[in-house]
Amino acid sequence: MNPRDAHADALGLPRTESLAVTAYQQIRRELDDFHFMPGDRFTENGMSARLGMSRTPVREALFRLQQEGYISVVPKLGWLVNAIDFSVFEQLYDVRSVLECTALDAIARQDDPEAALSGLRRIWCVPQPERLADLTQVSQLDEAFHMALVALGGNAEMARIHREITERIRVVRRLEFTRNYRITAAYDEHVQILELLQKRDTEAAKAFLRTHIAISREEVKKITLHTLQAARQGRGDGWPLS
Repeated sequence: MNPRDAHADALGLPRTESLAVTAYQQIRRELDDFHFMPGDRFTENGMSARLGMSRTPVREALFRLQQEGYISVVPKLGWLVNAIDFSVFEQLYDVRSVLECTALDAIARQDDPEAALSGLRRIWCVPQPERLADLTQVSQLDEAFHMALVALGGNAEMARIHREITERIRVVRRLEFTRNYRITAAYDEHVQILELLQKRDTEAAKAFLRTHIAISREEVKKITLHTLQAARQGRGDGWPLS
């Protein structure tokens, strides 16, 4: 039995679903590492051969990456790695800021905001020696922190919209936690937001959150531009960057 199929059987998952997840992870890793860069094209058949998989799981993986904004389908030409349009991402960050600040207002109006925030406090309000040091783990927790704040606001539609925005900006935010100092910043700034909320100092919490998101946006833009430039120089060719 194929090891991947055995793993799927052990988890009780359909084998095709397991392969689709594997395909997604491998393709996304290559996109994250800029093996495939903005402007590059590839075909479904070529990717299937590259991964040693049938087209079905690869197609599922490509559709998922399309939804997340990494790639686009070009009729009769295959798939295109999307250019990075920072004007769009800046607008998404602005919407994200509005949604999260609205959620903070809703949390502060609750009878016991401290209880609502207790789960987040257990993760973030910890002594320095207990802080995580793995960039990937902290990146995932950082994303979850902001999604949790909106979910705690109690508006399911707002949470859905925020989740969709989070998925769209993930294509650039993935680079934010490539620098170790972002771990310290994430912990310190999240603790500050939670402390202000616990004190019901909502206006200060919202102001701090807006600054936190704005700094994150600029950090992502700076790192992304630097990484793309380094990748272009390393490969010796150009690509569209809008």
